[in-house]
Amino acid sequence: MTKDKENVAQEHASVQDQHTSQEHHIRVEKVKKLREMGIEPWPEVKPVTATSKDVLDQFSETEEKSYAIAGRVLAMRGHGKTVFAKLQDRAGSLQVYFKKDLLSEELFQLLEQFVDVGDLLWVKGISFKTKTGEITLRVQEFTLLAKCLHPLPEKFHGLADIETRYRQRYLDLISDQESRARFITRSKIISALRQYLEGHDFIEVETPMLHPIPGGAAARPFVTHHNALNSELFLRIAPELYLKRLAVGGFERVYEINRNFRNEGISTRHNPEFTMLEFYLAHQDYQYMMTFVESMLKEIASKVCGSSTVQFHGHDIDLSKPFTRLSVKDAVIKYGNFTEKDIAPETIDAQLKKNGITLKIQDTSYAQKLFLLFEHVAEKQLIQPTYIIDYPVEISPLAKADPKKPGYVARFELFIGGIEFSNGFNELNDPFDQEDRFRAQAADHKAGDDEAHRYDADYVQALQYGLFPTVGCGIGIDRLVMLLTNAPSIKDVILFPTLKRKE
Repeated sequence: MTKDKENVAQEHASVQDQHTSQEHHIRVEKVKKLREMGIEPWPEVKPVTATSKDVLDQFSETEEKSYAIAGRVLAMRGHGKTVFAKLQDRAGSLQVYFKKDLLSEELFQLLEQFVDVGDLLWVKGISFKTKTGEITLRVQEFTLLAKCLHPLPEKFHGLADIETRYRQRYLDLISDQESRARFITRSKIISALRQYLEGHDFIEVETPMLHPIPGGAAARPFVTHHNALNSELFLRIAPELYLKRLAVGGFERVYEINRNFRNEGISTRHNPEFTMLEFYLAHQDYQYMMTFVESMLKEIASKVCGSSTVQFHGHDIDLSKPFTRLSVKDAVIKYGNFTEKDIAPETIDAQLKKNGITLKIQDTSYAQKLFLLFEHVAEKQLIQPTYIIDYPVEISPLAKADPKKPGYVARFELFIGGIEFSNGFNELNDPFDQEDRFRAQAADHKAGDDEAHRYDADYVQALQYGLFPTVGCGIGIDRLVMLLTNAPSIKDVILFPTLKRKE
């Protein structure tokens, strides 16, 4: 934003704040006058018999029908002895018509003098169609259910209003139909995921949010303290180790949809508190899981969006076609325009240097170097659904090694629109191997890697009782909602995203 535009925005905000303050004062005075008249601005409940959608759907040219509905006044316009208003409820919006001849003088004056845009009204009346063909409710009686003490925002635009949208989500939901629809779609997506998994014999569980040992993913945890136990606890970064304990206990198809917490940065695709689906399936492998996830996403998109092709950040994403499967190495060659010789073990260091990639530790394996190059040159170019496989064992401490590919694990990540949406792998069920991996991670943590796993002795002991060959998968719900609603930022699909405290 240029200096001139910034000044204009600040001046506009100042004028708006002044107007809001004046309007607030006027509305508070109306409340006082209503109470002097013996009218309660926040009365008891009134029975509602229909929604706005019911009135529209049930309209008949030949039969008069009476309805009692309640909603928020989004607009009002008066024409002498008549007033038209738009009411919004959970199902949509409906035009209502107030006519002085049909109401008492006192009631019509109450409408004109004390009802404002933003107020919550209960109205009872007969449905009819206006001369312009709009189905409308002719009001016979009405009651103010709740007085709105502030003017509603006319329209969100610019950075300042985007900030308001996230901080005051209730205003966003009142004013922006697209935002309302997005969150309704979010609910439908989660419901469809549950239906799909339960249709495949999975059971839903809930595991702890407070962990004595952070684990299940490479991330920095939030730390808290339990006073009664006098012990340090961590908000969970992933439910993985608890879900696999359940798999040891015989829950061979299990899933959880819940919150994870990671003490990391905030961006258009990252929020410290986010929703994750994790599920585990015994007697299958990661190849099967890729097919399963692909089928699930196609069905969810078709069910919720009505199509398996969706718009996302300027791209037509086609979920109907088979998802591409590429190794990390093949993706680097394809999207980095390298030859195999360019990224051979003896030449890859030169490519890392050329691309400005520095190694955190000197003892970095070839597979790790290849992965760093993948993140730099390939990841953002994976627009159509693409599974990336062949991950180095060093960055996959909970995944089972691929016996056919030394140094690599049986793992995949799904990328769409240059963003990672899913991570899955064959679960490491060898307790001795898991113990060695934990010890290596613990050493990294001691050396200063805050995101490294800690040693979890209880989980190792659980594995000693036997875990079937099992594959697991995690899907970021917020990012999935972004994809299926074409949301520009993760903040647009989280009702109350994490924001810096306002001064």
